[in-house]
Amino acid sequence: MDLFDKISKNMGPLGQHQKMAHGYFAFPKLEGEIAPHMKFRGKEHLVWSLNNYLGLANHPEVREADAQAAAEYGLAYPMGARMMSGNSNHHEALEQDLAAFTGFQDAFLLNFGYQGMVSIIDTLVDRNDVIVYDGESHACIIDGVRLHMGKRFVYQHNDIDSCKKQLERATKLVEQTGGGILVITEGVFGMSGAQGKLKEIVALKEQFKFRLLIDDAHGFGTMGKTGAGTHEAQDCIEGIDVYFGTFAKSMAGIGAFVASTEEITNYLRYNMRSQTFAKALPMPMVVGLRKRLELLKTKPELRERLWEIATALQTGLRERGFNLGVTDTMVTPVFLKGELPEATAITMDLRENYGIFCSIVVYPVIPKGLMELRIIPTAMHTLEDVQRTLEAFTEVGEKLKNGFYKDKNGLSA
Repeated sequence: MDLFDKISKNMGPLGQHQKMAHGYFAFPKLEGEIAPHMKFRGKEHLVWSLNNYLGLANHPEVREADAQAAAEYGLAYPMGARMMSGNSNHHEALEQDLAAFTGFQDAFLLNFGYQGMVSIIDTLVDRNDVIVYDGESHACIIDGVRLHMGKRFVYQHNDIDSCKKQLERATKLVEQTGGGILVITEGVFGMSGAQGKLKEIVALKEQFKFRLLIDDAHGFGTMGKTGAGTHEAQDCIEGIDVYFGTFAKSMAGIGAFVASTEEITNYLRYNMRSQTFAKALPMPMVVGLRKRLELLKTKPELRERLWEIATALQTGLRERGFNLGVTDTMVTPVFLKGELPEATAITMDLRENYGIFCSIVVYPVIPKGLMELRIIPTAMHTLEDVQRTLEAFTEVGEKLKNGFYKDKNGLSA
């Protein structure tokens, strides 16, 4: 069989819908300044799909810092990988600031979040080690685990008894291999909005010998009394061995970082192939990130505003009978019963007739028979935006109950 013949017969669970989805449900184009109100296909929409949690994307101080750094350094500087010729005082200063803020001895900048997590896992473990990880981990964790040459055991999502059973299996195995155990979970699960049970997992260290790596992409900057992360919110900073955060969400940038002890961070710094052989983060981004981190630390009102909006939105949706699952963070999933045709019809109705843009999530990301409208509140949204959304969802929910979306011709888009 020709390699491309195989691909043409199976475009993948999402790719099979590309002709219908591209440009609308997948790869849509939002235009205008990053804000709660942007244009989609020429019409203004109320947007709930951007991880700009603290509204830093267009903060005037951030825009000024980005612009000044671009003018001073250009987009190419520094040239080369960090280890060879791409290091700078700004890169190291940002690392020191991130480590201090999150409560660790040292930190190391990463070019990308997804690839960063894959590479952290690959670097920390060898074939003699065992990975124990949450069943609903983000794709970057799953792909990192798939690269592992040794054994890996998955435990049921946020189920401590299940985690304990897998640790028992892992412990027996490493007694034979002479390896160690790495447990991986998330601080905030981005689809469900649930916090990972970090404190309970840390408590298992009294019974088992393992190290704990958490992906806190959504928790960094949003969780805890200072925004340091979910480990701060759950008061278990000392139990986290390796901490991973991204800049693509609360920091409204690109890239990521990993933090740990000085020894472990240096090990990662000198052994992560994805960074050793990749060009350093451009200076304008690094300088801009330092400004973003400064604002994150000195303007708690941004985080307070985020939570005001999230609380109002979630309270209103629950009062109207919507199922938000188990979220206890700002991530707001609205679960509805239905199949793909109904999901696309609801999304179109919200966008075309209510001017509301939120992402739709279907199988295989969530189980068949369910659809999720995923809402991401930010500090830039208003209570008026919340009220408008609640009214629209109330009407759309009634239409769904009445079978409106099963009629393909019922949607006036």
